[in-house]
Order: sequence, then C-alpha cells, then structure tokens
Amino acid sequence: MNTTLESAVAIRTMQPSDIDRIVLIEREIFLFPWSPGNFSDSIKSEYYCQVLTQAETILGYGIMMMSPEEAHVLTLGIAAQSQKKGFGKKMLQHLIAHARTEKAKSVFLDVRESNHGAAQLYLRMGFRQIATRKGYYPAMCGREDALVMQLML
Repeated sequence: MNTTLESAVAIRTMQPSDIDRIVLIEREIFLFPWSPGNFSDSIKSEYYCQVLTQAETILGYGIMMMSPEEAHVLTLGIAAQSQKKGFGKKMLQHLIAHARTEKAKSVFLDVRESNHGAAQLYLRMGFRQIATRKGYYPAMCGREDALVMQLML
C-alpha cells in the first residue's frame, strides 16, 4: 500500500474552533442545517463530538449522545466532495466502537426517509428500521418522516 501523510485520515475530538468549518459542511449537505449554537451546545453538553480529518482538513463530523445503556447518533455529515469514499462508514464505525466501549447495548439514529444513501449505509452496517416518526423533519413542502433505526451491540 502506498500511503502518505497527506492521505492519512484521522478522527479526533471536535473543538469550538472547528465549528465554522463544520457549519459550512452542514450547509452544503443539508437543506435544514444545524446552527453554530447546536454544535457549540453539543460540545458544552459533553456529547461525543468527533471530526474526521485528512491532512488537517475537516471532511466530516459525528455527534453522539450517550445514556447508561444506549447511544443516539444525533448527526453525522461528510462534505459533499468527500462523500461515497467510505468516510461516512469510517465515522459511523468510530461512533459504534465508542458506544461499545461505553457498554451501550444499542445505538439509535434517525434518518430522513428520502436519504436513501444514508439509510442503505446504516442497513449495511447492521442497523434495522424499528419505527417511523411522522413529520419529524422540516421539508421544503411541509414535513418529512424520519426512519428510526437501531443497532444492537
């Protein structure tokens, strides 16, 4: 394998100084993005906030809330130009590994019904749909359902 430091991918703890870049990614990939305050509050609340970097450039992020026996992925995003390269899977694997370390019995997440690519990734990773939240997400023409997915650990 021919690797260089430039191509090395790392996952590290999200810092307040990362929020501006994360919000740019959020705005390019979501019609209804989180605000800078949402990310700041997640860090302050000590959620498990991570960024995926390559050559010190932030390509993605994930935030997960832990409770005694379960984890809930609140958001996961990969910059548009970096999608479909395995980075989303890498971030999700990292979050799942942390949930296992924390002795969670399951991981939950919600995904827009229209986000077929993400839903397929989650299914391939072992998640299964357990419910639907009607009208959970804002949408251009009203509201959109969320698929509630669970991975048993």
